[in-house]
Amino acid sequence: MKICLIEPFHTGSHAAWAEEYARYSRHDVELLTLSGRHWKWRMHSGAVTLARQFMENNCNPDLLLASDMLDLTTFLALTRKRSAKIPTALYFHENQLCYPWSPNGENLAEQRAHYAFINYASALAADAVFFNSRYHLDAFNNQLPKFLKGFPDQKELANLDLIKAKSEVLSLGLDLKRFDQYRANKSAKQPPLILWNHRWEYDKNPEEFFRALYQLQDEGLAFEVAVLGESYRKSPPIFTEAQQRLGERIVQFGYAKDFADYARWLWHADILPVHSNHDFFGISVVQAIYCHCTPLLPRRLAYPEHLPVAIQDQFLYDDFDDLLARLRKMLKDPALMSGELRTHVARYDWEKRVEHYDDRLEMMSNHGSKKT
Repeated sequence: MKICLIEPFHTGSHAAWAEEYARYSRHDVELLTLSGRHWKWRMHSGAVTLARQFMENNCNPDLLLASDMLDLTTFLALTRKRSAKIPTALYFHENQLCYPWSPNGENLAEQRAHYAFINYASALAADAVFFNSRYHLDAFNNQLPKFLKGFPDQKELANLDLIKAKSEVLSLGLDLKRFDQYRANKSAKQPPLILWNHRWEYDKNPEEFFRALYQLQDEGLAFEVAVLGESYRKSPPIFTEAQQRLGERIVQFGYAKDFADYARWLWHADILPVHSNHDFFGISVVQAIYCHCTPLLPRRLAYPEHLPVAIQDQFLYDDFDDLLARLRKMLKDPALMSGELRTHVARYDWEKRVEHYDDRLEMMSNHGSKKT
């Protein structure tokens, strides 16, 4: 079977997901992409350019698989001579109905509504709608009624059931085994190493992360900190402040120079306190858990899905005070993480996910949008 995977924002986790699926799939997966920059412009106009390329390249796939960054309605309209009878799936890495916008950026209601409408119309046009987590699926479908009810008239509320009926979870595939060659045996050590391995952006809530560390530092507890993750020109100023206030406790500050360096830090780290206000999946969290870093996660978003139900309460906290109490205990009495957590997240490795992807998409090609 031939699949055309369409990604207007081909960078970071979007690119990794697309390229890795193409590599591991038993199907012939052809990538149709644009570079990952100017995300708003990609959502506005990427479909026009990609539609032209699709037609010029004489693409004739058995199935179209597009990411949420594509204006699928425009793409299908411009390629209808060739795509009209091709089953189409839409994959949501994120969505603009629920994504928190930067407090420092433009936040006009009309502008937000436009990008949200692209996601809504694309989901309506697709034959199947996939989400990377159960939390993400529920968040989108719970937010959609409020969005439609905000329209002045012709709200088309019946579309809520149409979209929900063709929505399902198709968890991310990740190249986790890539970390294995850098594995280092952990041992309880002093001082424990606390890890930050997320983007340096407001939605990851670095203020709360560092506020907790400042408090523990004031209490005289011993720890070190590795601050990884990609930074940007307008990264929150808390990172500069933290570098000064935590001083020699910071043993790594900044983006890892290559994957090997990143993997070694994850294997070396002991504790991953997460404070994010937003995460539709949480790739960096799964990667750290896979590398035997003990997580402390908020009891919300997608995080509970990454933990075995029977032991979730050991690693989920309720509020900031609860997090501090758990961190104090772990720093005073470090314990090695149970291998059960690593086994649980290992199910996201492509070796275990790719057959499900291939079977589900092949069924779409053979039987339209009928679910398994």
